[in-house]
Amino acid sequence: MSKRPSYIPAGIDVAAAWSWRLLLIAGAGGLVIWLLRYFSEVTVPIAVAVLLTALSAGAVNWLHRHRIPRLIATFIVVIAIFAVLFGLLTLVGQQLATQIDDLKASVVEGISQVQDWARTGPLGISDAQLQVWIDDAKATISSSDTSLLTRVTEVGLRIGHVVAGFFIALFATFFFLYEGDRIWSWIVVLFPHASRERINSSGHTAWHSLTAFVRATVVVALTDALGVMIAAWILGVPLTLAIGVLVFLGAFIPIVGALIAGSVAVLVALVAQGPWVALFMLIAVIVVQQFESHVLQPFLMGKFVALHPLAIIIAIAAGVIVAGIVGALIAVPLAACFNGVVRHLAAEAREFQGEPEPLGHA
Repeated sequence: MSKRPSYIPAGIDVAAAWSWRLLLIAGAGGLVIWLLRYFSEVTVPIAVAVLLTALSAGAVNWLHRHRIPRLIATFIVVIAIFAVLFGLLTLVGQQLATQIDDLKASVVEGISQVQDWARTGPLGISDAQLQVWIDDAKATISSSDTSLLTRVTEVGLRIGHVVAGFFIALFATFFFLYEGDRIWSWIVVLFPHASRERINSSGHTAWHSLTAFVRATVVVALTDALGVMIAAWILGVPLTLAIGVLVFLGAFIPIVGALIAGSVAVLVALVAQGPWVALFMLIAVIVVQQFESHVLQPFLMGKFVALHPLAIIIAIAAGVIVAGIVGALIAVPLAACFNGVVRHLAAEAREFQGEPEPLGHA
């Protein structure tokens, strides 16, 4: 063991030791994030498959306990999941097809009212000025026609990636449900023998946290979607089902997701029904969000997956920076798993050292 030179202060020596370790950890973490982003066409569908598996593993186990072979039970659950997804998309598409013309008419009428207000209101904008702005907007749009082929090509590539990701998620979900225990056992064997027991127990703890989090989030998302849909239906806002589906999907990003999705309902109400209906729609969205934050989240999540709101906001922000919307979707479940594993390992350490459970731990 090397001895610290006498002319180097102890604080500097400790700071240097911590610095190179932290730099090494940061470098390894950055490399992992870069690899995940580089292979995003694979890692994102796998992450979605893990979330779907956490949501539906209980159904497969229930069918298997009732003497249905696990292979058949897995087929039934996977088909049911994607049937529900396609059914929702079909219903939303039908509603958009039937009501989009009325919404377009409302938008045109709203634009006309804005133009009239601009001419006769306090701004006093003349028709000539409005026409100049409209012509400039048309020129800007027409100037981008040269890149139309490039944009079409990019859209085609994105559609190809989405289709490929769909099939990866489909097959990954099937095999995770069918033989997830075998896959996890193979992963555990990759670690040194001395650490396998802790890796295995930590993995089961993380899976329990993820399962509880995803199932509770689904209940919260359904409640948010139903609340906003009922309010929109009472107020006569169009595209009620589409708004509900959007709020349901947005609720998987805690705190901010459903609020942002609910703002779409407010905008639709503003365009279709006017400012007063939009105000009542905004009040309904806020009431639903308050009910979620103060009643559903504390009751359903429980202590095992409880995360402080600040931790959720930081996790979402970091997820958005790293991987956009997908990162925001995955960040909070990862934080919940990390929280569960840290608490599990801390409890093991206290048990090994014979320390009492700390009071008021979060």
